[in-house]
Amino acid sequence: MQRFLLPEEGAKSELGDRPLRPRRSVEPPVRPVSQNRINDQIRAPRVRLVDEDGSQIGIKMSAEALEYAYSKGLDLVEIAAQADPPVAKVMDYGKYRYEQEQKAKQARKHQSQIHVKEIKLRPKIQVHDYNTKKGHVERFLNQRAKVKVTIMFRGRETSHPERGRDLLVRLAEDVKEIGVVEQPPLLDGRNMVMVLGPTKNAGVQRQSGEARDAETEDTQRSEEAVQGDSRRKAPAASGDEESHAGEEVGEEEEELSPGPAARA
Repeated sequence: MQRFLLPEEGAKSELGDRPLRPRRSVEPPVRPVSQNRINDQIRAPRVRLVDEDGSQIGIKMSAEALEYAYSKGLDLVEIAAQADPPVAKVMDYGKYRYEQEQKAKQARKHQSQIHVKEIKLRPKIQVHDYNTKKGHVERFLNQRAKVKVTIMFRGRETSHPERGRDLLVRLAEDVKEIGVVEQPPLLDGRNMVMVLGPTKNAGVQRQSGEARDAETEDTQRSEEAVQGDSRRKAPAASGDEESHAGEEVGEEEEELSPGPAARA
């Protein structure tokens, strides 16, 4: 074992006298171990072999089952390790892993994530500010999010909690079409809290309104296009009418003007 000698007292310390701190060893990243044993990773001496189409082949030795899978150009995957003997299936393991990942991705996509937004009010809030806060609450509920409404009391306002309760009840009544009270107003220290949750109608009206706006915009664009085409066609038609009128006038003049024999 290597020992480091400390410098004697009174001696001048030079670079290299003190032991250096050892470097940290960086471990290589460990790849996640697959839950299913495949091919040579199967430790059981015998397995119940299942073919790629799901048909039962029977109990085979692991080496024989592995050779059977290799003959088909596929993998031998242990799908039930707790069984006696374990169940192994012949399949394309890469394709199997891809299908499992796609299923997990679809399951995560269809999961509903609950978001909680918070709105803070004062018991002496003005009408304009109240309408602004109410608009925020409606927007959050239409986004399928829960809303935590907090009334903040200061000073002597804590002696009149009924004002905050009345304000919360009024807000819940104003948004009752898209929000339902999940937690009634409760006094928590200097704050009073109420939780609103979205109803089934939350977000539906917004989507229908956006659809109506889109349809109205498309209708206006089509009408403008039709009007533009009619305006472009109108000058051309008037020009054709003028040319036809000029030809008719010319023909009438020729008919009315006498020939040279008549003049003589």
